[in-house]
Amino acid sequence: DDEHFLGMLGMHGTYEANMAVSHCDLLVAVGARFDDRVTGKLDAFAPEAKIIHIDVDPSSISKNVRAHLPIVGDVKVVLQQLLDALAAKGDKAPNPEALKVWWHQINEWRAKDCLHFEQKDDEPIKPQYVIRQLHEKTGGDALITTEVGQHQMWAAQHYGFRRPHRWMTSGGLGTMGYGLPAAIGAQIAMPDETVIDIAGEASIQMNIQELATALQYKLPVKVAILNNTFMGMVRQWQEMFYESRYSHSYFDSLPDFVKIAEAYGGAGFRVDKVADVGPTIEKALAIRDRFVVMEFMVSKEENVYPMVPSGAALHEMVLS
Repeated sequence: DDEHFLGMLGMHGTYEANMAVSHCDLLVAVGARFDDRVTGKLDAFAPEAKIIHIDVDPSSISKNVRAHLPIVGDVKVVLQQLLDALAAKGDKAPNPEALKVWWHQINEWRAKDCLHFEQKDDEPIKPQYVIRQLHEKTGGDALITTEVGQHQMWAAQHYGFRRPHRWMTSGGLGTMGYGLPAAIGAQIAMPDETVIDIAGEASIQMNIQELATALQYKLPVKVAILNNTFMGMVRQWQEMFYESRYSHSYFDSLPDFVKIAEAYGGAGFRVDKVADVGPTIEKALAIRDRFVVMEFMVSKEENVYPMVPSGAALHEMVLS
């Protein structure tokens, strides 16, 4: 909620973040990998910027994006040294008038409100609405794990994390099935915290047997399944880039997740009305003696936007 926060960068990043990086003259990357989902088309990434890359691991620097100034070191130490160096410059510090112009430009990009969506009471539940409700009911302060897919991107875009170390997701290989075991581990480590695994109906089935572990150790993990009856990210790509030739991306044989939760000894709730989203989350959060599975029946063909198509530059976003 800081006014300087622009949101996530990259393939499903915000318009303002992607445009700022595309037009900045200095980019300071702190512990970043510059993977392909962040950079988009490499030769068009931050084309006007000098890049300072700080990392404790020298092999990570200039692996994908060339750093004009590589700094190998502990982030805590290096950032303090940077602050000290800036303070020593005195009146040669950044020009406040120039920064004012830059922030005016950023706010123009931000005004596009690229994450906007509308939720009407008589329409199917939007997955973004579920994430926003999870944020509201937890104050943006839960420990969030995710599986892999559309729900993962919506969680990154819409949950609104207010503290560090609250976000656990498989951001490398994108491993379906990561979220539930991660949530169990987080709950064991932080027994008094609210832990929520935001899942898809496909990914949750990769390790759904670990509900037995949650029961065994009396862990009040919450699982929020965004069930659109599709392997959502596969379907989105098939729609956008393969002329809606759907193949192996939809499910006619999904299990009853509420019954599965109950069979494992937990609580299960299915939500198919907008008005029931918030109250069900509140009910789930109040249960502390066992795990809870919430199955939200969400809009079947909602896509994750913005999106930078594969091989495109960051400024070539599809907004809707």
